[in-house]
Amino acid sequence: MIKNFVRTFGALSLALTPLLSSPVAEAAPAPEVTTLADAVGLVKVTEEDRTGYTRSKFKHWNGGDDAGDGCNTRAEVLISEAVVVPTVEAGCKLTGGTWTSYYDGQEVTSAGSLDIDHMVPLAESWDSGASAWTAARREAYANDQGSTVSLVAVTARSNRQKSDQDPADWMPPSPEAQCRYVGEWVATKLRWGLTADDRELEALKVYSEGPCEDTIVRYTPAA
Repeated sequence: MIKNFVRTFGALSLALTPLLSSPVAEAAPAPEVTTLADAVGLVKVTEEDRTGYTRSKFKHWNGGDDAGDGCNTRAEVLISEAVVVPTVEAGCKLTGGTWTSYYDGQEVTSAGSLDIDHMVPLAESWDSGASAWTAARREAYANDQGSTVSLVAVTARSNRQKSDQDPADWMPPSPEAQCRYVGEWVATKLRWGLTADDRELEALKVYSEGPCEDTIVRYTPAA
């Protein structure tokens, strides 16, 4: 709830700025909204190729959305996703706070016990189209706070179990999290125009045509 409020408030502030300085304001693009099955059908299928991948080709964490707050992307995501907001001390040191890691349903009370997971891992994004991007676009992807599902605070253990696997090989251990996870995975792929391989697509179809058929996917294509 706090996560959505913080990001919605930030987006609203940005939207109001041109209204104050110009008589004509550009409306923010409306998100695409569709069923999971239809969203899966929009994902293009190609073979994956990890040739040339290194994690260093995705610059993160950068200065975040607010260059003046002294916090990097990791810290900003932690603050926005907190169930109980931490105290932000000098140098953006976070103390206190409570988070819920939705992958495994664990409550966490130490920011240091959390990883910020890229919903679609960096290596997977490279395989799926990011290898052709500019360095600037890869940096934008690795620090994407323009969507509430691109980056997520989860336990270090669950993130490392996931590693760079797609839904054909890993799903959150909490059954209650799986439909949300599939929907957010597909939303991220569509937001960034990323592809899927055959095994990945088949796994997504199993969920979209079965237990997750009622899941709704919302995404806005990245600029």
